Amino acid sequence: MSFKLKRNQLVERLVAEEVIHSKEVIRAMGMVPREEFVRREDKGSAYVDTPLPLFKGQTISAPHMVAMMCGALELRVGERVLEIGAGSGYHAAVISEIVAPKGSENPGHVYTIEIHKLLSEFAKDNLNRTSYSRAVTVINGDGSKGLPEHAPYDKILVTAAAPEVPKPLIDQLNPSGILVVPVGDKHAFQVLRVLKKKQDGTIEVKDLWGVAFVPLRGEHGWKD
Repeated sequence: MSFKLKRNQLVERLVAEEVIHSKEVIRAMGMVPREEFVRREDKGSAYVDTPLPLFKGQTISAPHMVAMMCGALELRVGERVLEIGAGSGYHAAVISEIVAPKGSENPGHVYTIEIHKLLSEFAKDNLNRTSYSRAVTVINGDGSKGLPEHAPYDKILVTAAAPEVPKPLIDQLNPSGILVVPVGDKHAFQVLRVLKKKQDGTIEVKDLWGVAFVPLRGEHGWKD
C-alpha cells in the first residue's frame, strides 16, 4: 500500500472519529508526507496513529494530537505562528499548509524553535527536502523564552509540557491571538491549555483534555 493511500485512510479515520472538524486541517493532514519526517527505520509506521521516537528522548506527536492542536489554534491563511519544539518539523509543515498554502496571495509564516541541535538540523533537512522551508524557519535555541525578534505572533503552540504557561509567550502573543500549551507534571498528568488574548490584553483560559508530552526544557520550563 502506498504512503499516500495510508495517509488518506488515516485522515478519513480521524474525520470519522470526529478528531478533525476543520476542512483546512483535513486538507493539511492529507498533504504533508509524515513518512518524510520520521526516522528511516520508522517509515513503515508513519501512518499508525501513535507518537514515534526521534532523538534525544524526543518524539514526533501522534497524528491525532497534531490535528487536535491545529484545530485548537484556529489557524488562518496569512498568520504568523510560533512553535516551541520543532521536533522533526512535521507539525510545522502541517501548520504551514494552512497559513501559507501554495499560491496564497498573503502567505503566513511559521517560526519553530528546537532546543536540541541534532533535532533542529533534522527538522531543517526534512523541511528543505519537502519544500516546506519556504514557509517555515527553524531556530536552534530556548523556545521557552519565545522569539521576540519576530513577535508578535497570531498563534503560538508548545509541543512539550511546561510546569506553567511561560510568560514570555503570553507577552509575544497578538491581541486576539491564541496560545496552546500542555501544562502539568513532568512525567505524569498534563492538560492541554488554550489561552486567548483579548483586545484589552486580558487572557481567557480553557483546559481541553489530558495529554502526555515530553518536558519543556529551558529558562521557563523544566531545569532538570
